[in-house]
Amino acid sequence: MTGAAFGGYQNEIYLQGLAGTTPAFTTDATGLEAAAERVLEPGPFSYVAGAAGAGATARANRAAFDRWKIVPRMLTDATHRDLTTTVLGTPVPAPLVLAPVGVQTIVHPDGELATARAAAALGVPMVLSTASSNTIEDVAAANGDGPRWFQLYWPNDNDVCASILARAKEAGYTALVVTLDTWTLAWRPGDLDQAYLPFLHGDGVAIPFSDPVFRARLEKTPEDDPASAILRWISMVTGTDKAWAQLPFLREHWDGPIVLKGIQHPDDARRAVDAGMDGIVVSNHGGRQVDGAIGSLDALPGVVAAVGGRTEVLFDSGVRTGADLLKALALGADAVLLGRPYVYGLAHDGEEGVRHVLRSLLADFDLTLGLSGHRAVAELGAADLVRI
Repeated sequence: MTGAAFGGYQNEIYLQGLAGTTPAFTTDATGLEAAAERVLEPGPFSYVAGAAGAGATARANRAAFDRWKIVPRMLTDATHRDLTTTVLGTPVPAPLVLAPVGVQTIVHPDGELATARAAAALGVPMVLSTASSNTIEDVAAANGDGPRWFQLYWPNDNDVCASILARAKEAGYTALVVTLDTWTLAWRPGDLDQAYLPFLHGDGVAIPFSDPVFRARLEKTPEDDPASAILRWISMVTGTDKAWAQLPFLREHWDGPIVLKGIQHPDDARRAVDAGMDGIVVSNHGGRQVDGAIGSLDALPGVVAAVGGRTEVLFDSGVRTGADLLKALALGADAVLLGRPYVYGLAHDGEEGVRHVLRSLLADFDLTLGLSGHRAVAELGAADLVRI
């Protein structure tokens, strides 16, 4: 799909307005959170929107974007744009990937199935969370021929981990995204004040509950004793930090690209390259794990300087607009992961809500790319920005 096709969503909306039809919910990505709060129950909303501690890191993510300004260029023959690229061996219509977000059924009954269908319709890769409310296989079926990757919360039980990875590979997930920064939950007042943790209610455990090796570890099936199964799983994926020396285990059980998510320090990026990883995601988990941490966009240039060209560098945390996407790419990211905004779209209107958010963001990005004087993603560079 060409950039002009994405930007055309703007014209589609205006033309529908001639018949009195307006979008089902806002096209303003910065207004999606407030709109979602009006349609979600307090527990699910806080779980998606909330951050660690005082929320300083989440605010830092947005402030970092505001410090970088685009410097448009004129008369560049940018009428037609090409947004296509390849990320981790996956050809994509634009440098955008749906970040892994767990327990999506708390915002819409279809959860990850709706997200998978929407992503496939646009050709955008989705990353399925280990904390999915639907099984690996069911999400793959909903995604069809769409590109899909699998995110791992690394279980302490090696046999369970190997089983889950084998299922993902068999179901057509082509890249493995290993989240490093969430080996235990951070202090999240929004969830704590409501004593709300969806996993304890049986949400977000479809993958372990459908795994034969995990089920074999239980005295009773999850259907007969869900509480014991939930507690067994939570203890298996939280409370224990891993070490660099354990990475070879993943390579033994995954023959595709492996990406480490949660990298902020250049030295950790170098260690990932030295360990043979195929990519990293510069991310602070959207501000959900360490309060008072560096904004991801502030961390990106240093990481790119340390490892750019030796491994693929993806970016995550705080992305809302097409301009945000452009800035991250100009600072050296090969692609950008989008998290909360598409979940807010899911909350509003299921599959169609996700599609609306993605089409809006891609149209915004396409138009911003052209209006700033660029014909292709590959033309972007740090010289297109100034920091104030």
